Amino acid sequence: MNQFIIVLGTAQDGGIPQTGCYRSCCKNIWKDRSRQRYVSSLAIVDTQTSDRWLVDATPDFKYQLNRLDEIFPTRNKAPGLTGIFLTHGHIGHYTGLINLENAALNSKNVPVYVMPKMRNFLSNNRPWQDLIRLKNIKTCSLQNGKETALNKKIFIKPFLVHHRAEFSETVGFRTKGPNKTILYIPDIDKWQTMNQEIENEITKVDFAFLDGTFFSAKELPYRDVSQVPHPFIFDTITRLRRLPAVERKKVFFTHLHHTNPVLNPFSDEFKYVVKNGFRVAEEQQIIGI
Repeated sequence: MNQFIIVLGTAQDGGIPQTGCYRSCCKNIWKDRSRQRYVSSLAIVDTQTSDRWLVDATPDFKYQLNRLDEIFPTRNKAPGLTGIFLTHGHIGHYTGLINLENAALNSKNVPVYVMPKMRNFLSNNRPWQDLIRLKNIKTCSLQNGKETALNKKIFIKPFLVHHRAEFSETVGFRTKGPNKTILYIPDIDKWQTMNQEIENEITKVDFAFLDGTFFSAKELPYRDVSQVPHPFIFDTITRLRRLPAVERKKVFFTHLHHTNPVLNPFSDEFKYVVKNGFRVAEEQQIIGI
């Protein structure tokens, strides 16, 4: 297996445990850090060319880079990344870039691939614009629906999805290797907002990592659920359960909030996911492409 993706994180932007949370979902994890979850991210690796790319630079960047180094080390100068692809401008998806600045790694011209609004946001707001000015990173433009060749065997295509757009547009990515294709949508408002039906998109790929932030509204008794821009796992399963088993098996839920009961493999909710033919993403999961 020369080309593959690695799941480097499966948590929502705040990670698990989450800052200031001492409820049952996080209390024991503070005591046992081996149970912590890093923020949602993927690595794309080609062992034949020693290329490594990240999809999203999370607040857990340094730990995820270390994990990548353990799984597939590189002789290239740190961070040893051929590029970083950003989905959007929410804190869990780009703030790890700060690790590349002069007071930390002091990297040199790491390519950061971004959509137009995200590029404008990085270029016009500190400290991100300092990363560009000091040549720690260089921004590279992406276009909606236009495929980018990472090398001769791996290709990636961004596509716009509806999600809170305070700072930038939001995209999912379709990564195509020599043998398999991966769909990655960690954040979206609702599946109904997609230009293409999610059912059709699943049939076009081999694996689909989808927004599973919350299992249901029961996790949010203190909030107006109409203001929560994520599809609940329960609703996604209800929508997709008519797909053939072979299609349902492709789906992995990721970007999990610290309150999400599917984090517990003994929970009824986790069993419900599995019973219906779906799966929950696992950190350090490796899938050949």
